[in-house]
Amino acid sequence: MSLRYVAVNWNRQKRIYDGTIALTVVLLLAGFAAATPLAHPDATIETILIRGIGLTAFLLLHVILAIGPLARLDRRFLPLLYNRRHLGVAMFLLGLTHAILSILQYHAGGDTDALVSVLTANGDYGFIAQFPFELFGVLALGILFLMAATSHDYWLSALTPPVWKRLHMLVYVAYLALLAHVGLGVLQSETSLLYPIALGAGCCVLAGLHLAAALKERRLDGAPAESGEWVAICRADEIEDLRARIGVVAGERVAVFRYGGRLSCVSNVCKHQNGPLGEGRIIDGCITCPWHGYQYLPDTGASPPPFHDSVPTFNLRVVGGRVEVHSIPNPPGTRVEPVVIGSSSS
Repeated sequence: MSLRYVAVNWNRQKRIYDGTIALTVVLLLAGFAAATPLAHPDATIETILIRGIGLTAFLLLHVILAIGPLARLDRRFLPLLYNRRHLGVAMFLLGLTHAILSILQYHAGGDTDALVSVLTANGDYGFIAQFPFELFGVLALGILFLMAATSHDYWLSALTPPVWKRLHMLVYVAYLALLAHVGLGVLQSETSLLYPIALGAGCCVLAGLHLAAALKERRLDGAPAESGEWVAICRADEIEDLRARIGVVAGERVAVFRYGGRLSCVSNVCKHQNGPLGEGRIIDGCITCPWHGYQYLPDTGASPPPFHDSVPTFNLRVVGGRVEVHSIPNPPGTRVEPVVIGSSSS
């Protein structure tokens, strides 16, 4: 969290993260360059670079799309989620480099403008061998450009979180477009079944991870719902100190935090990027979102001064050792007196 938008300061963690990205890219490109002549002895250095950079960008996109469900399935992947924007920008730059080199190699120097040639070189939509797969690449690159250009909290604030989130969900459209781009390109230039099998395997792995994460989330939301003014969440002694238990109240997730012998309840949804507050912990007296570190006071749901974000709070009580949450939320930033564990309220 910061008071104003400033140039990014690379701390030790970010340097390690970005250095790892750069090293991974170099190793992938080196491995591809070393392996390609074994299968294609006549491949030129230009072709190797174009295909290697494109493949590296496509692999990074798979990693990016896998980080979200992996973080939902195992908290150890959260550090990757925290810095995912760096990986996304690196992936876009590789894709842009692939596009520029491809245009220079295959479409520049002719009688037709290079960009026009990209869009019109192949025009037979009835046959896979002549289908203009380049169009899918152009669509994907356009979407990835918008995402890379808005990968900053300034745009998150200017566009508002709901609009920003919808824009960045277009990454799945870009992925489908790249599947078509790569798949058609491979079918038109390669005879080995290894390539379509690898392409399908990557798609299946991503689909499997997202399905597993969705099933895990559904088990939480699909728990038998209690009706009435007060909804039981758990026993008070089941909540770890400085941690939370997540429950569903009136169809919405809430997080009940325990800290210093007291209990408070807030909405589970962070105002920044809808992160799960209940999966975070209390640091320096503040609920800290595990995704990007945004903080809120547990009794008010408001960010500590001078910040102004806030989330709804909920009244709660402890009856017979069980924590019960009122089904109607309070307006964001409303203070609710914490419940002291060991006492009961009615």
